Amino acid sequence: MKWEKKGLVITPTGSDWMRTHAMVPVGEPRHGDICRVYFSGRDTKNRSIISYAEIDLNSSSSEPRFSGPVLGLGELGCFDDNGVSPSWVVDHDGRKYLYYIGWNQGSTVRMHLYGGLAVSDDDGETFQRYSRAPLLERSNDEPYLNTAPCVMNDGGTWRMWYTSGVDWVHRDLPRYNIKYAESKDGLTWKRSNTVCIDFAANGENALARPCVRKEDGVYKMWFSHKGENYRMGYAESTDGINWNRDDSQIDLDVSPDSWDSEMVEYAYVFDHRGVKHLLYNGNNYGYDGIGLAVAE
Repeated sequence: MKWEKKGLVITPTGSDWMRTHAMVPVGEPRHGDICRVYFSGRDTKNRSIISYAEIDLNSSSSEPRFSGPVLGLGELGCFDDNGVSPSWVVDHDGRKYLYYIGWNQGSTVRMHLYGGLAVSDDDGETFQRYSRAPLLERSNDEPYLNTAPCVMNDGGTWRMWYTSGVDWVHRDLPRYNIKYAESKDGLTWKRSNTVCIDFAANGENALARPCVRKEDGVYKMWFSHKGENYRMGYAESTDGINWNRDDSQIDLDVSPDSWDSEMVEYAYVFDHRGVKHLLYNGNNYGYDGIGLAVAE
């Protein structure tokens, strides 16, 4: 699938909670051509905070409408006291489930990342934590980071694809791949250390931010992979567990000289008026903002 880049559609406002960055977009088509995009900006202390912007997919000249923060930092000492980033949104029983990434500073390693859940009863204007503890805590099989959940309520079975740490090469370099979990309610998850996407080469050290869609019985995953810099990856599955990876199927690479000239990552794919749209970040993990690409 080839993509036509439309450029940046959301850029940091410079506000206290969005001094820099607009990273890890989660798109939600609303009404007409309006799409709400949850993301995290970074505050004056470089901590991620979740807000949203609404953009017009049919107008490149219209300005985004920004919200204030919809989910802030966790309590001091909790898994998300140094930042929160959105990962996925699911509508369920009149509520919105916001699965998110909780950031926590490390000492022997640079950071700890765990998946959390917040819930909204006002259509996404505000969210409250389901728990002060993460949904994806450490285990003997998964003693490192466990985060960036992508969640689907698939005919009553809740499925999750998430990023899980393999090891730390040194203080600033974690290695992580993509695993699978299931749940009966979207709240309590059974993990069996099942790897969905593993490293394709020795130089690859990061497989991040899975985005899974089910189309005509086929599960399709867009994800990010990194050696030195992030690129886009793609895989398909008939059961959501065993995947065939073929990165050549996503034709979206870096630009010659632009905000995405070094990296493309954190894809979020959705359909609008029968056409696939893709939100993503570029250089420096979304420092300049969020870009949009449309399937040709």
